[in-house]
Amino acid sequence: MKKNINNLLRTTVLVLTCVASAHAQQGQEPTNADEAKAKAQAAARKAAHDAAVSEKYKAWVATLPAEQQAWEFILQSNLGGFYLPGHEADKIAHKSNAWDFVQDDPKLPRVLLIGDSVSRGYTLATRKYLAGKANVHRAPENCGPTANGLKKIDIWLGDGKWDVIHFNFGIHDRNLAIADYTQRLEQLVVRMQKTGAKLIWTSTTPIPDDPKQKQTAASIVEHNQAAAAVMKKYNIPVDDLFTAVTPHLAEYQLPNNVHFKEEGYDFLGQQVAKAILSQLGSSKK
Repeated sequence: MKKNINNLLRTTVLVLTCVASAHAQQGQEPTNADEAKAKAQAAARKAAHDAAVSEKYKAWVATLPAEQQAWEFILQSNLGGFYLPGHEADKIAHKSNAWDFVQDDPKLPRVLLIGDSVSRGYTLATRKYLAGKANVHRAPENCGPTANGLKKIDIWLGDGKWDVIHFNFGIHDRNLAIADYTQRLEQLVVRMQKTGAKLIWTSTTPIPDDPKQKQTAASIVEHNQAAAAVMKKYNIPVDDLFTAVTPHLAEYQLPNNVHFKEEGYDFLGQQVAKAILSQLGSSKK
């Protein structure tokens, strides 16, 4: 009996040791019961808060005119779990963001911005600099890589007529083979040209070397060069944000980050507005 008990104890200790080790490797093991309880309570509070915000947002959407409701439904289907909660919180707080519904002034041209989170960051600034000159819309999500563009481009283009489409794919494609990147860009260009809009490609802004994120500064240079060759082939002008912002990275970009400070996005938005106005001006000649 004593031998069986000892064997059972040794087995139990071994199992518990293995479980503890596995949890520790995953970073999931709380230091004590109080920490585990606190984490659970914090998660529950966040879930309750998010649910309350979502309900208020849905109630707000129900009050909107049909056209604006339709836009919010598109956002709900495309923003995803990361961006949608923030958008919901902005709307119930009456705060503007990149995904505001744009009520077109029929006297002004329509512009569409397509791009990732950096593009999202300069959207409000672009609208500011083009106020009274263009209706500036943006795609209803973080557009991400070219693979996502090929899946979603028809949703982003919608049914309306665009005068200018300003677009970029780069940071999310930094590790994509150049041949695949080029092929996908060409497919997207051909699709967007069918809209009859003037296209503007913007070079991808610089990123820092970061082994943890599997990213290198050189990858953006290489992909920008490949994209420039595609745009030359299709006679598409380039809004070279990479060159414009590079001398100002210490001032405008967040430390060890691909994103920018508010003043950096304002700078980028001003450059984007200039590029768009240039194309709108050429269309009148």
